[in-house]
Amino acid sequence: MDPYRIAVALALTLIAGLSTGAGGLISFIPTRDSRRSLSVALGFSAGIMVYVSFAELLSEANRTLAAEMGGRWGALAAALAFFGGILFIAVIDRLVPENRNPHEVHSIEKDALAHAGQIQGADELRLMKTGLVTALAIIIHNIPEGLATFASSVKDPKVGLVIAAAVSIHNIPEGIAVAIPIYYSTRSRGRAFWISLLSGLSEFAGALLGLFLFMPFLENAVLFGVTFAFVAGIMVFISFDELLPAAREYGEHHLSIYGLIAGMAVMAVSLIILS
Repeated sequence: MDPYRIAVALALTLIAGLSTGAGGLISFIPTRDSRRSLSVALGFSAGIMVYVSFAELLSEANRTLAAEMGGRWGALAAALAFFGGILFIAVIDRLVPENRNPHEVHSIEKDALAHAGQIQGADELRLMKTGLVTALAIIIHNIPEGLATFASSVKDPKVGLVIAAAVSIHNIPEGIAVAIPIYYSTRSRGRAFWISLLSGLSEFAGALLGLFLFMPFLENAVLFGVTFAFVAGIMVFISFDELLPAAREYGEHHLSIYGLIAGMAVMAVSLIILS
C-alpha cells in the first residue's frame, strides 16, 4: 500500500478527531443562531456520509467481491458485511447508557446550562462525572469512526478529505457535550477544553487500529471488499442514529433535511469532479 496514502489517511483522521476540541472552544462562545447553524451542519455531514457509503464504499465493495466471488455470492458477501458493520456499531451504541451517550449531546448540554450559576457541592461532582463519562462514551464511539475515516482515506485521499470534513463537523457537538458540564463544575475553561480535545484523539486510535490490524489484509481483494462494505455500514448507522436525530434536536426538522440533501449533492458533485 502506498505510504503517501497511509500518511494522508492518518493525518486526516487526526484532524477529524481534533475537531472535538473545537467544540470545546465553541461552547464558550454564545451565539444567537448557533443551534440552527449546527442543525444544518449536522444534516450536511449526514448527507455526505450516507451518499459516499452507498455511492462509493458499498459500490466498490460490490464490484471487488463480484470480481472475486461471482455476482451473486459477491453481492451476498457485501450485504452481509454492510449489515455486519451496522450491527457492530449498534452493539457499541447499546453498551453506552442512554443518558451518557454522545448521541444525546443536546440533553447533556441543556442539563449543564440549567445549572449554570447555581452549582455547588454535589451538583459540581455530578456535572464533573457527567462530563468525564461523556468523554469516555465518545472515546468508545470514535474508534470505529476513526477506522472508517482511515479506510476511506487510504482508498482515495480526495474522498477521504471530504469524509474527514463530515466527521469533523459532527465531532464538534460532542466536544460541546464534554466541555460544558466540566466547565460549569470546575469553572476552568482550560480543563474543559483539554478533556474534550483528548476525548477526540480516540479517532486517531481507530486509525492506528486500522493501520496495524487491517492494513496487512487489505491487499487481499476479498477482505478489501468486505472491509469497505463493513465501513459503509458503520457510517450509515452513525448518520441515521446520531447525526440526523441530533440535527433535528438542535433546530427545525426541515433544516436538518435541507442540510442532508445539500451534503448528498456536494458529495455527488465532488465524486464526479474527483473521478
